Amino acid sequence: MHFAVTGGAGFVGSHLVKLLVEEGHEITVIDNLHKGKKENLTSVINKIKFQKMDIQDYESMRKILKNVDGVFHQAALTVVQDSFTRPEEYFDVNVHGTENIFKLANENKFKVVYASSSSVYGHKLETPITEDAERNPISPYGKTKLEAEHLAEKYSKLNTEIIGLRYFNIFGKGQTLDYAGVITKFLERINEGKAPIVFGKGSQIRDFIHVNDVAKANLMAMNSNCSNLIVNIATGNVTSILELADMMINASGLKLEPIFVEALEGDIEKSHADISQAKKYFNWEPKIELQDWLTEILEK
Repeated sequence: MHFAVTGGAGFVGSHLVKLLVEEGHEITVIDNLHKGKKENLTSVINKIKFQKMDIQDYESMRKILKNVDGVFHQAALTVVQDSFTRPEEYFDVNVHGTENIFKLANENKFKVVYASSSSVYGHKLETPITEDAERNPISPYGKTKLEAEHLAEKYSKLNTEIIGLRYFNIFGKGQTLDYAGVITKFLERINEGKAPIVFGKGSQIRDFIHVNDVAKANLMAMNSNCSNLIVNIATGNVTSILELADMMINASGLKLEPIFVEALEGDIEKSHADISQAKKYFNWEPKIELQDWLTEILEK
């Protein structure tokens, strides 16, 4: 089948592209390279079509997506703290850009699997969080993701096949420092022999999911007979930020103590998913354990 991947040179997108190539699909990558890097696709660059393009360019997108069987929409601005200073830009890319994909899906009758985010939930006292929990984002980034979900609901009513995946905290090879990646930031510090910096008390809990498991969830969602659906993509297991810091320090063998600094604006306290819907609808389950991956990386 012929699939397009927006944001295909980015962190999640590039892993997804490699999986799709392995599965034998014809792939067109669409990326403006503002954040994504073509080097992320070096191993498959001769097996794909690459289009340097912005998802906000509707007419160009229209030509490219005319003959695809499905679109994996990963392109977005994703830095929570950055969204407070650039809310209009985040809205343009994450909302208007996403609507372009949905419009073209409706016009050309292809299926869309798009990336949403656990940030749509905001602060939650009760966990694990199910998909029907109240959505109350606390950052401009989270609000753009919620608005995109509203658009998905609108276009689904027009018989457009759309599935949304609410990503929780993704980690893995190739993650950049600006991808809200606490693991990447801790790794960089530890590799330099420096203590990890913990914002607030470190009591924030996170549900960490490996990028390869996220890529597989995208493929299984596309291959499913489902549409007009949104599901959590996580592990259902939680780790506090302080536990993570201690885990990584111990695995490194270094004698370090975390450095505590003031909490970040827009930082969610509890992020813990119920993943039963992904299991039910796609027969998907995460395979990669955080502890195993960290131990392997830090031993290297």
